[in-house]
Amino acid sequence: MNDHIAPKTPWHLWVVGGLGLLWNAVGVFGYVMAQTGNLKSLDMTVDQIAYFDSFPAWADAAWALGVWGTLLGSLLLLLKSRWAVTSFWISLVGLIGTTIFQRFVTVIPAELDNIGLSVLIWVTTFLLLFYSIRMRKQGMLR
Repeated sequence: MNDHIAPKTPWHLWVVGGLGLLWNAVGVFGYVMAQTGNLKSLDMTVDQIAYFDSFPAWADAAWALGVWGTLLGSLLLLLKSRWAVTSFWISLVGLIGTTIFQRFVTVIPAELDNIGLSVLIWVTTFLLLFYSIRMRKQGMLR
């Protein structure tokens, strides 16, 4: 007889997953607004809108992987799924691609170039990835 008892979910998993979901929903919102041509409703200038419209398909795809990967990863973390780790890895690949495009291929308009926000996105993505790996190793994710 196997008396395996699932470990109790720590409170911080709910906090990290919930905050991750909220934080990444903002990124998804920005992505959706750009892809649907609604940036003007966010009071963006014509030049700022033109910048986002100039993204080649591969940069749009990287951006999509980044924002949707972290949103899905946060949701999967809340669902205690081991697939959260994979989703966060995919989001990291997207973030790398987006960063390469923004920092080495194109010139970001000065009013959109927020290095502090870029660093915060990188830090958050790494923390969510490492947290999900830790939770998987502790048996919290199935």
